[in-house]
Amino acid sequence: MSEQIAGITDSPAEKLAGGFGFTEGPVWHPDGYWLFVDIQKLQIHKMSPSGQLETFRDPSFGTNGMTLDKQGDLVICESDNRQIMRLGADGNYTPIATHADGKRLNRPNDIVGRSDGTLYFTDPGGRLTPEERELDYSGVHRINPDGSQAVATTETEYPNGLAFSPDESILYVAITRRDSDCLQEKEAHQMCEHQFIRAFDVAADGSLSNNRIFANMFSAEDGVPDGMKVDVAGRIYCTGPEGVWVFDAAGNHLGTIILPEIPANCAWGGPDNKTMLFTARTSVFSMRMTTAGTPIPRG
Repeated sequence: MSEQIAGITDSPAEKLAGGFGFTEGPVWHPDGYWLFVDIQKLQIHKMSPSGQLETFRDPSFGTNGMTLDKQGDLVICESDNRQIMRLGADGNYTPIATHADGKRLNRPNDIVGRSDGTLYFTDPGGRLTPEERELDYSGVHRINPDGSQAVATTETEYPNGLAFSPDESILYVAITRRDSDCLQEKEAHQMCEHQFIRAFDVAADGSLSNNRIFANMFSAEDGVPDGMKVDVAGRIYCTGPEGVWVFDAAGNHLGTIILPEIPANCAWGGPDNKTMLFTARTSVFSMRMTTAGTPIPRG
């Protein structure tokens, strides 16, 4: 059973599908279906609201986070190939970000779009050998509407999920950990004090400033700060230890949505954008919410 939060959740979680390796990267397509990835099996799945499945892309080349750009094209973090890809209307995939300052990206993890068409993505440096890694930081990068690129910030230890406030004046970035010591703490069921959400002010030109800790997610329980979404009331939903942590715009922890499996990511969808899909280990669940999520910007 799921633990609901009064005034936020509207019904218990419903399991739509299971039997996967590790689910991630959910996104709702306006044509009326979900997309999500199975990281272990290197596949992208297409799913109807009732749970009917078909394979969308196989292999996925390690796809993790996904979103739609302002034109409605799917953009994906193709982690194994260390690049951001766009699926055009012609059915072809085209790389739109592969390097930063002439150096190959780490492993792009998650991506979000701004109303002007700018895309921001996280690029943690985990799961690369020292020989493979060319960038000496784990940062957030920006793809401008004209296709040019910039490093948005290097002030992120291990950036994971990211999301905008409703007015896009703040960018929230989930920090999974600081270093390998944090991994050992979690394996030993010890409290990790390097799990939190950072917040940055976003200028009109897309630059980030005023880096600060928005909310702590310290815990010895299973799960880490990962995927993140925001509703139109400004509440932040971040998957993490035990479930989905919900914060108000001031950073107060309102409660945690507990699912049958630990979630890694979430996405808004449905005709009214009040359904949230959770990718949780081997399964995917949906839950109705009282408030709509912030929509993916469209042109």
